[in-house]
Amino acid sequence: MHILLTRPLEDCSEIILKFTKLGHKVSHLPLLRIEPVNHDLINFSHFKAIIFTSANAIKFLDITNLQKDIFCFCVGNATEKKARSKGFQNVIAAEGNVSNLKEIILRNFNSSDGKIIYISGELLSSELDKELINEGYDLKRLVNYKTNHNKTFDDNFVKQLKLNIPEIVYIYSQNSAQSFLNFIKNYQTESLWMNTNLMCIGEKTSSILNEIKWKKIFLFNPGEEEFLLYKI
Repeated sequence: MHILLTRPLEDCSEIILKFTKLGHKVSHLPLLRIEPVNHDLINFSHFKAIIFTSANAIKFLDITNLQKDIFCFCVGNATEKKARSKGFQNVIAAEGNVSNLKEIILRNFNSSDGKIIYISGELLSSELDKELINEGYDLKRLVNYKTNHNKTFDDNFVKQLKLNIPEIVYIYSQNSAQSFLNFIKNYQTESLWMNTNLMCIGEKTSSILNEIKWKKIFLFNPGEEEFLLYKI
């Protein structure tokens, strides 16, 4: 099958290799650029737990003065893997969605256990921070990266993509979905996706692309990419 992956290369290099070894043709269309954001210095000793809903938050975090045995809550397997690679020892991972992450935090860390710091990008797809504050938690959110849309793409790549539309496209966020919708409209390919299966993380993400006619839409969690191939 022809598969289109849309994350930045460093975030999907492993899955590109895996799909290629399985015999699939893989095209790569990086829809977003992830860049660090300057922020105030944080005294991490004031916090007893840390939350990550993206591996990018870990990537751009200076962990020099951070105790690695701090409670570390991650949204899914990819984020957990990144946290462990940075030396975090006490990592608890959810099943790839924020609602499950909230449940795990409520079960494993009481509001009386201490302050929580939530490291994230500028844009959030949920209100996890506000929800936890409403539950009585003392929580600080720190923004350490931002997401920008790629607006120009290699003309030859686009030409080849139009000639050989993928059978599967993976979209990982609402930001990516909006960027992909812009790509489809800017390059006038609205009518070319009728035989393509759209794989999205969450209904909010898929809803952005509902105006395009797809063969079928599947929802998935990070780490389930290969499993989805067998549902088609």
